Amino acid sequence: MLLIKNGTLHTAVAKEPVVADILVDGGKIAKIGTNLSADGAEVIDASGMNVYPGFVEAHCHIGLDGYGIGYEGQDYNELNDPVTPHLRAIDGINPLDPCMTMAAKAGVTCMATGPGSSNALGGTFIAIKPHGKRVDNMIVKNPIAMKCAFGENPKRCYRTGTITSRMTTAALIREALKKASIYKAKVEAAGDDASKLPAYDQKSEALIPVLNKEIPLKAHAHQANDLCTALRIAKEFDLNITLEHVTEGHLITEELVKENVPLAVGPTLGHATKFELQNKTWETPGILAKAGCHVSIITDAPVIPLHYLPLCAGMAMKAGMDEYDALRAITINPAEHIGIADRVGSLEEGKDADIVVMDGTPFTVEGTVKHVFINGEEV
Repeated sequence: MLLIKNGTLHTAVAKEPVVADILVDGGKIAKIGTNLSADGAEVIDASGMNVYPGFVEAHCHIGLDGYGIGYEGQDYNELNDPVTPHLRAIDGINPLDPCMTMAAKAGVTCMATGPGSSNALGGTFIAIKPHGKRVDNMIVKNPIAMKCAFGENPKRCYRTGTITSRMTTAALIREALKKASIYKAKVEAAGDDASKLPAYDQKSEALIPVLNKEIPLKAHAHQANDLCTALRIAKEFDLNITLEHVTEGHLITEELVKENVPLAVGPTLGHATKFELQNKTWETPGILAKAGCHVSIITDAPVIPLHYLPLCAGMAMKAGMDEYDALRAITINPAEHIGIADRVGSLEEGKDADIVVMDGTPFTVEGTVKHVFINGEEV
């Protein structure tokens, strides 16, 4: 058992912080209150310190593209086929990547990681915690989403053979979804009669959970028109969708408010390295959150090192984002975005004991992480 005493709790579900204790038992937050005690518990005095839920990254490629490995070592982009929905992040993740430890020490205790954006359809994402030696033991949820990509990346990666326009990318995604819907109908019609089953199609099989709305499309899109194309395709096939990157989201705020889908904004730190990033600004997450959108801030690690996730929220605050919205954008909102808010993203009884104790705040370089707990274990 663990007892964190007298910390200033920023729960991510109540706007005002409160001074209270947290009792951890069995890797879970057992109780939050004042004057708590527990025989035999390890006690940490957090007086004068801030206590946060572990920070959550809604979109990165950690473990598939890691620290100091270069292009030769990357496993997050498959460049032999633009349509690969059958690929699974779990089969490529390296739990011993130093980025895992670096993220954990900064208080990032959970992340969604998976295939990159080279492919029109790239495969499934997974939610893991950055603590362990075998990925099977680090899973929070698998799969969480099916990656798809619009815009410049698929065009660039397949420009010599398959894709040279945005129209082709959209057409490939539609084709795969239509094939999968036909395949799904045949499988369902066959029922228990194996002789009537269609020939096995691994790509179509992988898309059935998307068609059944068990997982959403996770749509890489920077430019405003690409965001709208992603939404158009999701409506055509009646699918759930989350929008990733949303660089030009502030240019179509009223449209995104109407659509009411989760938005993951970033990576924003650094130069605009391609045409579709020319309107990149730290103001985007604040503008969208103020308008009522569901906003997460992301690093897209290793584009931005994952341990800078809290600092990215601070940069958004400097550009006008409300502090509470910024906190939610790296805690409960990404947890909801990737479908694991029942376990992580806030300080609430019954949730995983992923807790960060800080001297100062996470939004500045002056803030100092004193303790990080994952499942109640100090890391």
